[in-house]
Formats: sequence, C-alpha cells, structure tokens
Amino acid sequence: MRIESLRRRLRDLGAKPLHEQRVLQAWTRLRSVDTRHRRAEDFLPLRLREALPALTEELAGLARLRSEHPGEDGSARLLVELGDGQTVESVLLPRDGLCVSTQVGCAVGCLFCMTGRDGLLRQLSGGEIVAQVVLARARRTVSRVVFMGMGEPAHNLDNVLEAIDLLGTVGAIGHKNLVFSTVGDPRVFERLPRGVVKPALALSLHTTRADLRAWLLPKAPRITPAELVELGEGYARATGYPIQYQWTLLEGINDSDEELEGIVQLLAGKYAMMNFIPYNANEGLGFSRPSRERAAEMAGRLHQRGILTRLRDSAGQDIDGGCGQLRARALADEPRGTERP
Repeated sequence: MRIESLRRRLRDLGAKPLHEQRVLQAWTRLRSVDTRHRRAEDFLPLRLREALPALTEELAGLARLRSEHPGEDGSARLLVELGDGQTVESVLLPRDGLCVSTQVGCAVGCLFCMTGRDGLLRQLSGGEIVAQVVLARARRTVSRVVFMGMGEPAHNLDNVLEAIDLLGTVGAIGHKNLVFSTVGDPRVFERLPRGVVKPALALSLHTTRADLRAWLLPKAPRITPAELVELGEGYARATGYPIQYQWTLLEGINDSDEELEGIVQLLAGKYAMMNFIPYNANEGLGFSRPSRERAAEMAGRLHQRGILTRLRDSAGQDIDGGCGQLRARALADEPRGTERP
C-alpha cells in the first residue's frame, strides 16, 4: 500500500486534512479510533467512520509477526510476514531504536551480506515500511528508526521517502532520529535535501580503497570513497547532522593499519562519525570478524587522531542474527514443495 494511495482513500471517504492526520496518527502511534464510543473520533465523517474497521484490519495485515528472537544485548530480531507471504526482518535495538527493511532481497550483492544472495525480489511499499514501525511499537517504545535492514533504500527511493515523511510528521519521530543508510547513489544527494523531513544519513564506506569497495559491493554505484565522503560532507553541512560512516570490520580485509591511515586522510576535518561494526558472521560467506581487542585498538587509534569513532555491536550476534539469516532459515525450514508467492 502506497502512503499516497492511503491518503487518497481517506479523502475519498470524506476526510479533510485534520481527519486524515487523526487517522494516520492513530495508526502510526497506536492510538485508538474505536468508534463505538462517543469521543473525538465521532467527529470524523460518517463514511470514514464506517470504513475504519475494515481499513484498520487492512493496515494490520501489511506486516505481521512470524517469529521473534531476543538477544542478550536487549535487541530482538523480528521475522515479519508481509501481506503476500513474503518475509523481511526488523530489529528492535537497545535505547528505543528500530532497524527496518525496505526491500525483499537486495540488488547490491555485498559479498558479506546474506540478504543479497538471491537478488532483489520486490520493493516494499511505504505502507509496509511504516507497518514495521507500528508492529514494533506494539512491543516497546520506538523513537529512532534506521533504514538499514534488508534492501538498499536508494533503490526504493519514492517509497522510503514517503515513509520517512510520514514518520517524521504524524509519526512523531525526530528528523535526526530517522537514519537513511545507503551504499551511496547520486539520487540520494539530490532528493533528500528537498524533503520536508530531512533524515540523518549513514553511508556504507567499508574501505578507503576504490578497488576493494568495488569488490565488496559489486553492484553499488561506482563512486570512490573520496567522492562519497565529499557528497556526504555537503549533506552534513546543509542539514547540521554529522554523517555516520558505516564500516563492517572484516578480519584480514579492511582492518589493516593502512586502512586506518586512509580513514584519517578521508575524514580529517569532516562533520562525520565513524561506526565500526564487527562483522556478524554468516555461515558459508567466507568472512570473519577481527578480535574485540583489535577492533577496540582501531577505534582508539582513530580517536587519538581526532576522528570521532564508535565501536558498535551488530545486534543479535549471540543468535546468529545477521541481516537475512532469519529469513534464510525460515525458507530452509519450509516443507519441500511449498511455493512462495
């Protein structure tokens, strides 16, 4: 369900802008629109009130919980079933965060990621993206949403920006707490500054070497690390939010002293933060994460050189919850002959 299509349906049912906002707030914030009682909702147009039960059920069917997998770190990975039976993953993060998916599968094909192994299956609608937030809010408070789950948001830009706009307005999430994560695409730097809601930006860097990045991210746009940082710097200065550079630490691949020097050269003086994320092992992909000691040493050395750096955990490491793994296991567990939609 496209969010603009939902808005048109509400208007066709007689909703004025205030009515439309009330219904969308009720959905995104889990507020009641129970019309059996005489409350403010009774001032909605009659046709809209009559249609609300069926519409509420339809919205609930956009994303349903298939299974939940708690982690020792306070996170919980959710396998979410969409209306057509396809599944994606969301992650409840510590400190009221949520990571959502934007596609079923992914076309970028990062070598260290399970999600892209089968390529892109389909786009998620803006409604399906927001529905993941609604599903999570039924379990705990969500005040920060990162678009960093299955899929590449830049490849589903219209639907992702619709979701960001809704969540940053009637969904009551602060704009800097909406984090658009991307491998980098020129369209991102053209479109994001034009929106009413301007999200924070996380750029998947992973290496300072253009040749290595092209190998690790084989279908990403051919933007060099230096070019990506310059584009990011422009957005950071325009919005006032530092760019979060994502660096999945892969043992023997991008954890060298040479890479540390390259990071210093790229990010010195930039409005930026480096996020080191030790790799969340995916069986059969051939990568492993460096020791915690090495990862901490790298972060410390960057701090000493004036680069703001955080050493982060990939949520759910204790349950082998790397993005795409829950979905892959669920598909593997289905009886032979089961057809996917």
